[in-house]
Parts: sequence; C-alpha cells; structure tokens
Amino acid sequence: MILSDNILAPKNNKVYTRVLAICLCLSSLLLCTSCTISYKFNGASIDYTKTKSIQIGNFPIRSTYVWAPMQGIFQNKLTDLFATQTKLKQVKKNGDLVLEGEIVGFDQFNKGISNSGYSNQVQLKMTVNVRFTNNNKHSDDFEQKFSATATYDATQQLVNVQEELVTEMCKDITEQIFNATVANW
Repeated sequence: MILSDNILAPKNNKVYTRVLAICLCLSSLLLCTSCTISYKFNGASIDYTKTKSIQIGNFPIRSTYVWAPMQGIFQNKLTDLFATQTKLKQVKKNGDLVLEGEIVGFDQFNKGISNSGYSNQVQLKMTVNVRFTNNNKHSDDFEQKFSATATYDATQQLVNVQEELVTEMCKDITEQIFNATVANW
C-alpha cells in the first residue's frame, strides 16, 4: 500500500501544479481585462465637447519696480503651459475661456540678517492679478492674485540672478493659475 501511494504522489503533484498554474493565469487575465485604471498626468479636467478654446490676453507690468523681460517670460510660460497641457485652441478673441490681468508686484525684501547686522538673504516676490472668465459656466469666473517668491544670497547682485529667479517665479505662478482655472483640484 505504501508503495502505491508513492507511485501516485508524483502524478497527483504534477496535475495539481498544472491546474494551479492554469487557474492563476486565467484569474490574472480576468483581473486585467475587467479593471482599467486611467490617469491624467496633466491634471486638466476640461470637457472638450463644451470648451474648445482659450483666449490669453497680454499681462502688462503695473508694478512700481519694473524689469522689462519679466512680461515676456511670464506670457510665454502661461501660453506654453496651456498649449502643452490641454487640447484648447488658443484664440485672439471670443474664447470659451478667457485669461487676462496684469503683473502688479515685483518687490525685494531682506529675508535674513547676518551676525554683523547686514542682510545675508534677499527675497524677490512677484504678484500677478488674474481675471478668469468661463463663457460656458460663469459661476467659475474669478479675479484673484497669485504670488511666488524666490530667495538669493545678498552677496550677489540682482542683475546676475534676476532672469533665473523670475523664470522660476513665473513657472510657479503659471502653474497656480492653471490649477485654479482648468485643473479643478
């Protein structure tokens, strides 16, 4: 009797292993076909059947301190963000969505003081006032100020770091605007 059990055990083990492998494959296939996961990496939640275009106006500088290239850097970042992260057509007038406003602040502040009593860090702050109009759903309309800051070492001259810091702040502000207008976070 013991001899016959040992003879049958390897056959049963192979059959059991084969059945288990088939069951695992079928259940994996069923799981993969019955569930789908969808991610939007751009964060935009736009109903493209209703909203097809965006009008982005010029954002002139209305701050007391002015660095002329700031307006162009901001404008390019804003239009590029909407061009790359949405399917909206950018139009000059009559857009389904309208963004307009002005750069209202560009200021410097002493952020840190060294042991000697002199400033060792300077903070730049950029503020943009935005008016957003959704011509398909006016309850989404708003006017809001968006700000960003960047810090640099006081031993450096502003002219040497200004372009890099303004570019960084423009990127931050345009992402805030994008999230407030079309991302609905």
